Amino acid sequence: MPDTLAETTPDPLYAALLDTGLDLGLVTDPETAARFATDASRRVVAVPELVVRPADTSGVAAVLHLCHQADRRVVVQGGLTGLSGGARVNPGEVVLSLERMAHVGPVDDLAAQIEVGAGAPLQKVQEAAAQAGMIVGVDLGARGSATIGGMIATNAGGIRVLRYGMMRAQVAGIEAVLADGTIVSAMKGLDKDNAGVDLRQLFIGSEGTLGVVTRALLRLHPAPTLEVTALCAVDSVDKAQALLRHLRARLGPLLSAYEGIWPEVYEGACAMSCDPPLPTGAGLYVLAEIQGMREILQDDAFEAALIEAYEAGLCRDVVVSQSAREHDRFWALREACVEYTFSLGQLVPHDLSLPARALPAFLTEARARLSAIDPEARPYIYGHLGDGNLHYIVKTQARAEVSAALNGLAARMGGSITAEHGVGQDKAPYLSLVRSAEERQLMTRLKAALDPTGVLNPGRLLG
Repeated sequence: MPDTLAETTPDPLYAALLDTGLDLGLVTDPETAARFATDASRRVVAVPELVVRPADTSGVAAVLHLCHQADRRVVVQGGLTGLSGGARVNPGEVVLSLERMAHVGPVDDLAAQIEVGAGAPLQKVQEAAAQAGMIVGVDLGARGSATIGGMIATNAGGIRVLRYGMMRAQVAGIEAVLADGTIVSAMKGLDKDNAGVDLRQLFIGSEGTLGVVTRALLRLHPAPTLEVTALCAVDSVDKAQALLRHLRARLGPLLSAYEGIWPEVYEGACAMSCDPPLPTGAGLYVLAEIQGMREILQDDAFEAALIEAYEAGLCRDVVVSQSAREHDRFWALREACVEYTFSLGQLVPHDLSLPARALPAFLTEARARLSAIDPEARPYIYGHLGDGNLHYIVKTQARAEVSAALNGLAARMGGSITAEHGVGQDKAPYLSLVRSAEERQLMTRLKAALDPTGVLNPGRLLG
C-alpha cells in the first residue's frame, strides 16, 4: 500500500513501480528507510527517499528498466557489511536492496554446487552445505549478515583464501541484470566451457557498476573431518613468515588459514573474548589452522611440524587446540579483533594487500610515517598474514594525511589499496595509485558499454 509520504510527495518513478503490479517491497517512510542509508562504514550522507526490495530477478529487471528510462541513479545493497562506502547512499539515489532474494536451494552433491539468491546470507548457505557434508570455501566474521551477491560483487576474501581462494574461485554460475533491465544468465555451472568470453568474470569484483548479481551457483568443498588450530607467539614478522614457509613445506594444502594479530589487538581481543591462551608480550601472534580428512591423515602431523618450528626458534610459544571447543575458542579470539577495534571509536581503517617480501619493510616504514604525520597516532593491526592482507587501523586526527600515506606506501611497494573490501566511494580517489591509466580506461569503456547512462552505483569504484 502507498504510504502517507508517497501520497503527499508524488514521484513518477514510484507511480511507475506501483503500476508494474510486482511485489517490489517499496519503502518511502523516512524512519524505515533510515536503515538503508549506509553500510558498516557508519557514515550517513543522506536517507534514501525511495527503497526498492524486489522478491525476484524479474522484479530487479523491472526496477532497473524503469530507473534507466527515468535516468534515476541506483545504489545496490546487500547485507550492508562493506567498509568502503559502496552501499552508502548519496542524495537522490534510489536504493535497490536484494535482502528479500534470500533463496537457498538444495545442494547438488554430485556437482558439489548450490544455487542461491543474491540476498542469501553466507551463514544460511553454510548451514545448507553442512547438512550435505560440505562447506563454502569463503568464510568471514560477518557471515550472519554478509550476502552472497555483495560478496561476489566485491570478490570477498576472508580467513581461508590460503586454501580455497577468493570468492571468484567459488562462483560456478551467475545471473545478473544489466542497467537497462536486460537479464544475462550464465548458470550452467560447467567446470569446462570455452565457448567465448567467460561473462561471469565481468560481474565478480565489479562492485555492482556493470550489473546486479541476482543468483549464483557456488562451488562447494567436502567438509573436513579434522580441524586443528594452533596459536603461536613469535618475535617478529620475519619469524612469522619463516614459520609460514615451514608449515607450507610440511603440510602443503592442509594449511587452511594463517592469521596475524599484533600485540595491541591481541590484548584487547582477549579482554573481550577469553583469557589469553598465550602470555602477552610477544612481537606477534599467529593463528594457524589445518583442515583435512581424519581418515587419511596422521593426527599428529600438525603438532610435529610445530615442534620442529619451536626447536628451530621460529616461535617462542605454541598452544594447539585439543577439541572442537578449543578450536572455536581460538577463532572467537580472532573474530574479537574486529569487535575490539570497532569499540575504540572512529578509527581510520585500511584494507591493504602487500607482496609477502615487502611486508616487513612496509610495517617499519608505515610506523615511521605515522609518527611523522601524527605523533599521537596509534596503529591496530591484524589480518590474513598468509595472503598478505593487513587490516591496518589507525587512531588519529589526521585522517586524510594518514590514509594518503599508507595507501601510497602500499602502492609503491607493489601492493593494493584494497584486498577484500572493494573500492566503493572511499577508496576511489586512490585507484590511480594501483591501476594504470590503460587499466582505468578499459574499466571506463566497459562501464560505458554496459551502463551508458551511468545509472548503476555512480561514484563507486571508478569515482
